[in-house]
Amino acid sequence: MTTQTQEPRHQLTGDWTIAGVVTQVDTLTDSLQKLAVDQHKHLHVDCASINSIDMSGLQLLHVWLQCAKMRGIKTKLVNLPEGMQKAIQNLGLHQAFSDSYPDVA
Repeated sequence: MTTQTQEPRHQLTGDWTIAGVVTQVDTLTDSLQKLAVDQHKHLHVDCASINSIDMSGLQLLHVWLQCAKMRGIKTKLVNLPEGMQKAIQNLGLHQAFSDSYPDVA
């Protein structure tokens, strides 16, 4: 349930359901601070190691992507698991992720 930052790629892992998002918040906050210090303008967010995700996880991810955008960082989601893609579509969140993942729109 950790994330690993290796610029310009950020690896998301673990449980992104309502039970797991609490453990993701601190790590995402730290990564935003690191991005600000390193002054990267582009970031690939690798989602391949996300085990499970629900509306809570997608909301947290969306907020994090928006925070990065406010810092001038252009994000791109890569390697989305099939279940994550389906969740985005089924929950009607394709518009929310269209900037970072155009294939979902």
